[in-house]
Amino acid sequence: MRHAFLLLLVALPLFTSQCTATLPREGRPKTGTYKIHLDTRVMGAQRYYLLHIPPHYDGGVDAPLVLVLHGAFSTPKEIEEQSGLSELADREGFLAAYPSAAYGVFGYFKHWNAGHCCGKAAGDGVDDVGFLIDVIKDISDRFELDQAGIYMVGFSNGGMLTYRFAAEHTDLLAAAAPLAAALGGKASSDSPLWVTPDPAGPLPMIIFHARDDPAVPYEGGVSPGKGGEREYLSVDEAVDFWVRNNGCRAEPAVERLHDGTVTRKTWPDSHGENDVVLYTIENWGHRWPGRHFSGQLEQGHPLGGFNAADVIWRFFERQAR
Repeated sequence: MRHAFLLLLVALPLFTSQCTATLPREGRPKTGTYKIHLDTRVMGAQRYYLLHIPPHYDGGVDAPLVLVLHGAFSTPKEIEEQSGLSELADREGFLAAYPSAAYGVFGYFKHWNAGHCCGKAAGDGVDDVGFLIDVIKDISDRFELDQAGIYMVGFSNGGMLTYRFAAEHTDLLAAAAPLAAALGGKASSDSPLWVTPDPAGPLPMIIFHARDDPAVPYEGGVSPGKGGEREYLSVDEAVDFWVRNNGCRAEPAVERLHDGTVTRKTWPDSHGENDVVLYTIENWGHRWPGRHFSGQLEQGHPLGGFNAADVIWRFFERQAR
């Protein structure tokens, strides 16, 4: 066992040194995904993000920006591949940024401080909210950015940080999309309840969650898949939070999609500008809802054509801060 562990320590740096281009110092960069380091350091390591630049980006028109936050024990590269948002950026012409959590081992096991979750990042109070502000500023300094078109997407622990950032810095975003995430929770049964703070204003919100999610339970409480004492708030509590904040109608419009495997509920506000939308997915578990995983389904499965990235972007492109 000891030798196997030593081999893992040797091999992990090789796995994490994936080929990602370095941003050129001069001239317009070609389309592709670039690794960009910031001056910020945590435990001696520089923080970084990946930035995907779509074809034909020449800076002549301010581009929208979508920040995409990976889940715990994942990486920016993994969420780029799983979400398909870089391919969508190539079609739609927006910049896609994939920030990296600070805490991890050899580039793996990374996790964010979303307030109530997760792990050492939350326990040590890592300023991940401040890091995301630095990422937005760095991209704004380097590229012509549509300041009214900055959006955030997050999966799992990244979705929890999306909830937190959206509440604490509502003024910086035009809309947000948490997936498979909880608005708040408790690290243990005797820990105080941590809830996302009240936002400074309304913000359009589109939420995705599988009804059978074993990691972040739809009904809240302790994770049936992970066990332990950590507790999460329910999806309904997250929806109610944003419905109240945005001044939406109490009763949603309900639609059944994809042969009943997806339920879409929409709570419009009085002006039609700050809607809250919930996509509940049946029998999907704790996975990104899109082509990366739906391609593994049998032919003709009703979720085979469901792609969260497309749905999110259609929602985002109607919003401007």
